[in-house]
Amino acid sequence: MAYSIRPYRDNDAEALAEVIAAAIAAIGPHAYSLEQVAAWSARHPGARRYRERVAEGHAIFVATDADDSPVAYALIEHDGHLDHLYNRPDHTRHGLATQLLARAEIYTQAHGVERIYTEASDLARPAFERAGYVVTNKREFTIAHERRDVPIHNWAMEKRLR
Repeated sequence: MAYSIRPYRDNDAEALAEVIAAAIAAIGPHAYSLEQVAAWSARHPGARRYRERVAEGHAIFVATDADDSPVAYALIEHDGHLDHLYNRPDHTRHGLATQLLARAEIYTQAHGVERIYTEASDLARPAFERAGYVVTNKREFTIAHERRDVPIHNWAMEKRLR
């Protein structure tokens, strides 16, 4: 299948909300408990938040299929924080994460930022490592969900660009 990477468009918001929900629901249980997956998923409020993030000046790069439908995306902040990298489950293992990370790196370098950093799940960590990111530490934390604090972890990672 042919894919392309392009900047976010306002009408992508609903599709990106579907991408993240599907990714967390389908792939999350491969590394996290159902309670952790539910808490993780609840942190993402839907399409409205993508519009807010773009209005705040954050960049979103979208991988699309041959019909220009979003199937994966990366969201990067001004300071080089890569906050999201998600693929629809039926579009994994096609190199989209690699392409999105490369696009985010080009964007970050063009804006004079010297490093990209992220908090990667157990599932995303290998894609980041293949792209040259290194683990700086394991992050243990909790997510408030349904009146309880759900323990979870991820990996602080970074890539120096200069």
